[in-house]
Amino acid sequence: MTPGAQHPDDTAAQPLRSDAERNRGRIIAAARTVFARDGLGASMASVAREAGVGIATMFRRFPTKEELVAAVFADRMDAYADVVAVALDDPDPWHGFVGYIETACAMQAADQGFADVLTTTFPTAKAMEQRRNEAYEGMVRLIDRAKATGRLREDFDPSDLVLIHMANAGVVGATGDAAPDAWRRVVALFIQSFEAPARGPLPPSPEHEALYRAMLRVGPTGLNAPAPGKTD
Repeated sequence: MTPGAQHPDDTAAQPLRSDAERNRGRIIAAARTVFARDGLGASMASVAREAGVGIATMFRRFPTKEELVAAVFADRMDAYADVVAVALDDPDPWHGFVGYIETACAMQAADQGFADVLTTTFPTAKAMEQRRNEAYEGMVRLIDRAKATGRLREDFDPSDLVLIHMANAGVVGATGDAAPDAWRRVVALFIQSFEAPARGPLPPSPEHEALYRAMLRVGPTGLNAPAPGKTD
């Protein structure tokens, strides 16, 4: 074979690589649509149907649902982290805190899948979880600043952020298209209850380990389900 000549198999292999990349893009686009509509409880089979690919192709590209979720929502988690950064940059910590709550909850309302993402942890999706942790640490700093101004009640706990998103996700999922703005009233009620002076004491916040276990939620969504024919 002369230098620079292609091996007979090279020309056959290139289309396969292109097809694989196209299939991956189709699957991610389909998953965005399905998860936004149905949340993370949607099955991998429903995503495959939306993408127009076979289930075997689906699992070749994304062996677990968690890998698919990470690919679909990586940019959304980046945007979420940016919301926290904007809140931290606000010269008025209380205004920044309120702005974060309203914007993050609006992101949930716009996408049922992302509503679920903010209330679910993904242990193997390292990059996405790192962004979540960075955002959480930023919000802890903002909470301390808002308390220092006297506007945020002293017994507000960072774990309350998770409870807010869990509650908002429930409202968004329950009201859907029937009452698409209902979440706004719930969020306004939350914000008014956070402002000092407090009207009364709150029950204890949940233990962080217990809240983490709640966020794993691998059972209902099957996020770590192996590909067909594979076992743990």
